[in-house]
Amino acid sequence: MSTLDGLQFPHFENQKPSTSRTGRAIIAEALAGVAPQLSQQTLSEKDWRKQYPKYFKALVEYGIQTCQNPIQIAEQGLNKAHGSFEFYRHGQKHLLKDVMSLDAQPLHTVKIQGQSTAAPEWYVPYQGQKLQGQTLLEQIQRWEDGGIIEHSHAQALRAAVAHPEWFDLSDRTMVLFGAASEAGPLTWLSKWKANIVAVDLPNARVWNKILETVQQGNATLYAPATEAVDENSTTELLKEQLGANLLTQTPEIAQWLTQFEQQLDLAAIAYLDGEKHVRVVMAMDAIMQAVSAQKAETSLMFMCTPTDVYAVPADVIQASKDKYQQRSKAQQLLTRGVSTVTAQHFFQKNLHDLVHSDNGQDYGIADCLVVEQGPNYALAKRIQQWRATLARHQGQRVSINIAPSTTTYSVTKNPLLKAAFNGASLFDVEAFAPETTNAIMAALWIHDLRNPQSGANPEVTLNHPLELMMEGANHGGLWRVAYLARTALPFAALYGFATEKLPKGLLAKLKK
Repeated sequence: MSTLDGLQFPHFENQKPSTSRTGRAIIAEALAGVAPQLSQQTLSEKDWRKQYPKYFKALVEYGIQTCQNPIQIAEQGLNKAHGSFEFYRHGQKHLLKDVMSLDAQPLHTVKIQGQSTAAPEWYVPYQGQKLQGQTLLEQIQRWEDGGIIEHSHAQALRAAVAHPEWFDLSDRTMVLFGAASEAGPLTWLSKWKANIVAVDLPNARVWNKILETVQQGNATLYAPATEAVDENSTTELLKEQLGANLLTQTPEIAQWLTQFEQQLDLAAIAYLDGEKHVRVVMAMDAIMQAVSAQKAETSLMFMCTPTDVYAVPADVIQASKDKYQQRSKAQQLLTRGVSTVTAQHFFQKNLHDLVHSDNGQDYGIADCLVVEQGPNYALAKRIQQWRATLARHQGQRVSINIAPSTTTYSVTKNPLLKAAFNGASLFDVEAFAPETTNAIMAALWIHDLRNPQSGANPEVTLNHPLELMMEGANHGGLWRVAYLARTALPFAALYGFATEKLPKGLLAKLKK
């Protein structure tokens, strides 16, 4: 009898699970219908951990070529993933695609009301300031002019400024998978009268944060519990009793959510390190799929990472090309020298080729994958893009926006990434503080739910399915850098380390 519990990577021939083998198989299946030869090459790739960016870029390149390809890629990739991952219970193995048919122990619901009577308010904390109204509009313009955010993102934020009434969420029931996530919108929803359905691990520290946040606000919290709980208990007692595990209680959470009478807005924001990230993404995906099948009006929300590979409008590619040609003499000399010494590993020119689509338009590819983040992270984020693409195609409202690089604890605990963020300004890239990202991305979600003209609305015509990820992008400037991002990152890190060591005059010359 197996001692495994919950959602796991597949085990092959009684061996330990291989994340690389599984990742290769899923990407190969996604490519099979659009690039059969490359699909076979993916399966036989010996150095997946270093070579995976090539195959993820191919998904985008072949996806651009026709408006049907992204749908086929998403369907095949998701079907392969759901038919590969395993779910263990009571020593029995099940495929993830069959997990919703398992007997599920009903979860209990605990309802807690926030104690504030304050009216909903939105602002953006930025560099010690509280930006609202005209000052916020001016900052939005600076970000847009600097290529930090795309025009569609700026327009969404301007619409949010113009419509403060959008932020009264007393009519919405918003499900947060990974409710306590540092990058999530819990703090804001708690100030906007939302009905918050919080799903997070049974962990006293996690639930203490959730309970305190909600109690200080004007929202209503709905929390799961395995046993019946007295809602009038103190926080000290409640924090020990609440929670559900996405990885082991997958069918229970799905069944619990389908019992809510209200229309649900499901947000997939849970994050775990390493291979667990893929597993929790698959758990959220299975639950979203099951709830959507039962409740047709369900909307979905995802947040993309800027360090991925995307189809982008042709003007973004032109901006990158211009930036390369307009480099200062000092930067040209420095980068040419470093590139030569390192045998072209550093400061590779960003690729400026366009790909023609059958819709008559040309699109570029912004390849911002960072090899060090690894293929598991890339796979997890790709699965979410696939679900978003397919769900919108099938008529669901889907909010999926690229969030900027953010100095969250999970990122800055890596010294290289922390230093790279500190040095990002050298390449006109801005890394945002968590409180700034939270405010912006929470507002983008509300915009996508409220604005009938948003690309999230399936009734709005997109010229290409991949434009869903182009809409509302805040990439922090990464799409428009002069160099292939991963070949400039190490030098950005060196620059970040040096900001406190080198003379400021020299640093200023490099930035010009």
